[in-house]
Parts: sequence; C-alpha cells; structure tokens
Amino acid sequence: MTGGEPAPPGRSGTPDLPGLLEAVISVGSELELRPALQRIVDTAAGLTGARYAALGVLDPEHRRITELFTHGLTEGERHRIGRLPSGAAGLIGELIRRPRPLLLDDLTADPRSCGVPDGHPRMRTFLGVPVRVGEEVFGNLYLTERRGGPFGDGDLTLVTVLASQAGIAIGNARLYETARHRERWIEGAAAVTTALLSGHGADDALTTVAEQARILAGAAAGVVLQPTDEGGMEIVAASTRGDPEGLVGTTILPGSPVLAQLLGGEAVFVEDSATDPRMTTPVRSRFGPSMMLPLQSGGRLIGTLALPRHRGDRAYTAVEQSLASRFAAHAALALLLADAQHDRERLAVYEDRDRIARDLHDLVVQRLFATEMMLESTRRRAGGEEETGALIGRAVDELDSTIQEVRTAIFALQQPPADAPTTFRGRVLRETRGAAVLLGFPPSVRFTGAVDALVREPLEGRLLGELRGALAAAHRRAGVSRIEVTVDVTATLPDGGDGVRLLVRDDGTREDGGRGTEFTWEAPR
Repeated sequence: MTGGEPAPPGRSGTPDLPGLLEAVISVGSELELRPALQRIVDTAAGLTGARYAALGVLDPEHRRITELFTHGLTEGERHRIGRLPSGAAGLIGELIRRPRPLLLDDLTADPRSCGVPDGHPRMRTFLGVPVRVGEEVFGNLYLTERRGGPFGDGDLTLVTVLASQAGIAIGNARLYETARHRERWIEGAAAVTTALLSGHGADDALTTVAEQARILAGAAAGVVLQPTDEGGMEIVAASTRGDPEGLVGTTILPGSPVLAQLLGGEAVFVEDSATDPRMTTPVRSRFGPSMMLPLQSGGRLIGTLALPRHRGDRAYTAVEQSLASRFAAHAALALLLADAQHDRERLAVYEDRDRIARDLHDLVVQRLFATEMMLESTRRRAGGEEETGALIGRAVDELDSTIQEVRTAIFALQQPPADAPTTFRGRVLRETRGAAVLLGFPPSVRFTGAVDALVREPLEGRLLGELRGALAAAHRRAGVSRIEVTVDVTATLPDGGDGVRLLVRDDGTREDGGRGTEFTWEAPR
C-alpha cells in the first residue's frame, strides 16, 4: 500500500504532534552530517515504534546505495549480513526507482521483495519514505517491525514530515561540512606552499604534497607519479598510514588504458582500483576508490597526484573530488614557484662563487706563481751552496703544491652548485670528481663494506683530508694516467682491531725513476 491510498480499518491514527515537534527540533540541531544522518534514523524509529530502521544514502549518478545508517541491528547482525544492499533489486530498489512512500503489512508477501541476504533478521511490516534535499533524492528511510502492529497512516504522516525536515537538516549539514572541508583543504594548500618555499629538496617537496593530500582526503595512500623516458609513469613519492613498501618505483607501462588520460593532464576517478580494467599496476589490488589528479600549471604537467582508499571504503563525493582537484592545481603552482626560487638561489650562489674564484685566480695564484719564479731564480744564483739550494727547492715544491690545491678549489667553486652529498660515499665521489678535471681523467673508486654506516666524524674528515692530499701528490707526479682509490671499512689493523683503510695507487714516475706509487692510510673505527 502506498501513501495516498485509503487506510484500512484500524490503521489510521492521530499523529503524535508533540513527539514530531521534538523530533524535528532534535534532527535540526545537528550540524555534522554523519551524526545528523544517524540521529534521523534513531528519531524515526523512536517516533514510530519501529524495531529496525535504516537510512540508505544514494549515489546520485549511479542510483545505488553508498552508505547505510542503521538502528536496531547489533554488530553481530551487521557482520552476518555482510555487504550493503546495492539497491539493484527488491523493495530497496523499488524506492530508488520510484521515490515515493511505500507502506506494507507483510513485505514477504510482496512480489517485489527479493534479494534478502542470509543472516538478515526476519521482517514483515515495512514503511519506506524518500528523503529529498531540494529536488534531489538524497536517500531513503526504511522502517520495519513496528511494535504493536503494522504501520498506519499516522506513522506515514509522521515519517513523511520528518523526512521533509530531515532534508532541510541534511542540506544545512552538507553546507556546513562542505565549508569545513573547504577550509581544511585551503589550510592544507597553504601549508604545502609554506613548506615548499622554505627550501625542501625536489624529492621532499613531492612527498610533502603526497602526505598533505592523503591526510586531507582521508586516503589510504598519497602518491605522486611522473612521466618516464619510456613513455610511462612511475611513482616517485609516496605517503601511507602504514608501510609504503612496494609503492615507490611502481610503473604504469606504456599502453595502459589510463595512461593517455594521465599524460594528457586529465583527472581520473576510479570506483575500485582492484577491479577497474584501466588499472594495471601490481599494487592496485590493495586499493578501492581512487582519484588521480593532474599536477599541472601554466600548461606544464609535473605529474599526477593519486589518492587511493582501502577496498570497501566509501567512494569520493563530488565535493571531495572538486576540492582535491583544486588542491592539486595549487600544489602544482607551488612546486613550480619553489623550483623557480631554488633556481634563483642557485644562480645567486653561482655568481658569488664565480666572483670568489676569479679573485683567487687573479690575485692569489698569480702572486704565488710570481713568488715561485723568484725562488727558482734565487736557487739558480745560489750555485754551489748545496744546503741553501735544497731549502729553496723544498720551498718551491711547497708553493707548487699550494698552487695546485688553490686551482682545485677554484675549479670546485666554478662548478654549478649542487646539493651537498649527504653520505660518506657521496663525499668521496665528489672529491674524486673534482680531481678528475685537473688530472684529465677520472680516478676509479671502489668501496668495501658498509661505508656509510661505519664511517662517521671525526674519522670521515680525517680520511677525506688524506684522500685530498694523496690525489694532489699524484697530480704532481709525471706520467700519471691512472689512479685507483679503495676505501675498505672491513680492514684488519696490525694490532688485530677493526679499521678503515684508504689505498691510493697511481702509475706515475717516482723520484728514483721507477713507475707506480702506492699510498696507504689506516685508522681504527
């Protein structure tokens, strides 16, 4: 029986107006959307004496239930029922297809009643009413098993009025929730901009964007993908609530159905990553609803921000998709600004270092070279004074070594500034690369053992100093065409203790005319 039909004898009744008024006030007092929805269900059950009540929230695009708020079901009963009804069939589907009040004495006798899952409590009496927010059907309110007999027209009137007021309350709660969400996303975007412009490195900047977006969206993970040279896209930064293992480095291969959209700067919204045929990455089985948003500004595509949720989590709403898309556009602009600021800072440092290098070359090196020439001339004039000649010779050698070291420093200053290495291994490689310009060839470098874990200050500084000296000495030798550098942190010292050994071999000419020199330095660790 539907609303509007004559009521059978004994089913009409006077609505509980005081109770209705109290219920309307109660429902309208809640500003948070989800608590408001639960209060509507509880209030409807209390107003009609229904044992069970539910409010099914509809997806306006696909016309199916996305969330179900219940009253009267225990946690055990909910667990036995399992997945929510989709609304594709049965009386739930009937209300979705034809959103008007529905009143039944025995739902089991109605031919439209089907698809009741195993474990669902037995129900007979039924009252269903659509809940509208403006012209949109937000969801449906379902009531069953009225205590004291079937639902009557009085119950129908009460629930219809309550549903009308609930629509107003839901509309207000939606506006309030949207405003709060918008405020959070704006604050998040501002936090990202502040963090990026404070001087984070490129990798840290992308991770900052991924982490902030994950928190704001309530996602299981936030990842940033960037185009690869092969024409695919690779996850280069990730943030998760748990262990991000297996995410960074995951690649979308060329030919993937979703790739053309991502590389074209289009947003992609996925209902279930694990089953969507467009998703081809091996990590897709972990996730459910997802949105992939272009990090794009001024026509330049930096990459894609993906925000997947766990399987079974609710899908993203249209409001969430819109707010996240705006955040992605803002983050892309902030990344470009941070990159431009970093370039300006690097240029300023480069100009300053170039000035210092020019001053060193024009003043210090020229004066040292002139002093060396004067000493060399004095040594020749000293003639047979052997001791004086030897002293002057050593002074000339020291000046020559100083000139070479200053020239090495000048070269290092003239190189484009780069982020300083953060590991001991990187610092050793930086020293050998700097020497390669003066030598004309790169020394070979070999590491043995966990050098980054076992070499710390002050041992690190001492070893790097010895390495610089050994490379400078090798440069002064004639005929050097090959240098081998070995850093061994598994060495055993003569006293049997654990130590670090630096070995520098070259093929230059020795003072005795022989070929090849070997420099060894050891220290305990």
